[in-house]
Amino acid sequence: MATPNIVNVSTITGITTFRAGLSTAGSGDGFKTGVTTIVSNASGSGKVLKINNLSAAAIGSTTGVSIFYHDNATATSAGTTVSIARTVSVPTFSSLVAISKENSFYLEENRCITAVTQSNAGSIDIICSYEEIS
Repeated sequence: MATPNIVNVSTITGITTFRAGLSTAGSGDGFKTGVTTIVSNASGSGKVLKINNLSAAAIGSTTGVSIFYHDNATATSAGTTVSIARTVSVPTFSSLVAISKENSFYLEENRCITAVTQSNAGSIDIICSYEEIS
């Protein structure tokens, strides 16, 4: 796994990605079955991603969302998972900023960020902006 030297980079590309309408329809266990990948940095990409912002908006009823950091590029692979935000309430028709410039971090190769929504009514929209550095 190569880690780019971020002092002497050749390219920095600003990217914004989103996942709309993550359903909060319950599976009975308090969370939606499975996870949704928000951003992934594949093994061998030769890039590091600087995560600058991640926001979640509740569309409909108050609900909760969890945001995770995985030490594998896919959340289904074995590895370590840590919480960035855990079952945080997103008030009805409001937004939650889980990651901002004040707490930005680097997503190295073979890592990903995912979201899991809490069972309730409504849905969650997530938007993430980051810099792809190589």
